[in-house]
Amino acid sequence: MHRLLQVFEPDAVLTDNIWGVLLGRLAYASMFFASALNNDGMSGNFGDPAREAVFVRLGQEVLAVAHARQIEPVAFASFDPAAFEPTAPGSARRWLDVLAERRRHAGKTHSGWWRDLAVRKRRTEIDVLLGVVADLGRECAVPTRRWSCSSVLCTISRTAAVSCRWTPSMC
Repeated sequence: MHRLLQVFEPDAVLTDNIWGVLLGRLAYASMFFASALNNDGMSGNFGDPAREAVFVRLGQEVLAVAHARQIEPVAFASFDPAAFEPTAPGSARRWLDVLAERRRHAGKTHSGWWRDLAVRKRRTEIDVLLGVVADLGRECAVPTRRWSCSSVLCTISRTAAVSCRWTPSMC
């Protein structure tokens, strides 16, 4: 099966830590979704120090669930979940700066979630994707906010005072 997947994706990895892979990617996804809730693009969001606390809180919540379940989140591409650990001060800012710089020079300035909300005016799949985090957290008594567009909007508004154009009904 692994060899077959490598036909499609040469860098496909064989792992026995599928939950670690999933939760590492969901930590990343939570941040990308937050960047979709205004028009500033990914580089503008990730490069703004005033928004760092939002991205750190979102990542740390996913990591808290992983740790409570004794799962080690897996790094991939340029994302290292360990940079968002409470024990790694300053690491998240460095990672966000790298990500902002990469997005600044990329052809894709906004995420697909931003296009769903801003252009297509349709709901996203974020409730389903990040709902897994809330479900897993509930099972092991780790408090998580209800992962939804509206909860991320509230987190952004309270933490970074960023003006969001979207309303919960759009999500």
